[in-house]
Amino acid sequence: METVHVHVWVSGVVQGVFYRAATVEQARAAGVAGWVRNLPDGRVEAVLEGPRDAVERVLAWMRIGPPRAVVDRVEVASEPVEGLAGFSVR
Repeated sequence: METVHVHVWVSGVVQGVFYRAATVEQARAAGVAGWVRNLPDGRVEAVLEGPRDAVERVLAWMRIGPPRAVVDRVEVASEPVEGLAGFSVR
């Protein structure tokens, strides 16, 4: 099982709509480690690390988000695996 690490930036209506909290739930349910936070420019930034299929499931969800979110763009960059544990809001 291949482990991957990706850095993600999500643009759109993604702050004030429970995007971070829902991302934590999705990542923990999928067994993905990392973190999520709001950025001053209105985007959400996240790091996801775990089995490729689990990370892909969380990314697919992030492209839609929770009911009140309007996701315009998701940028994803692959990075070296860090051995992260747990998933948190920063």
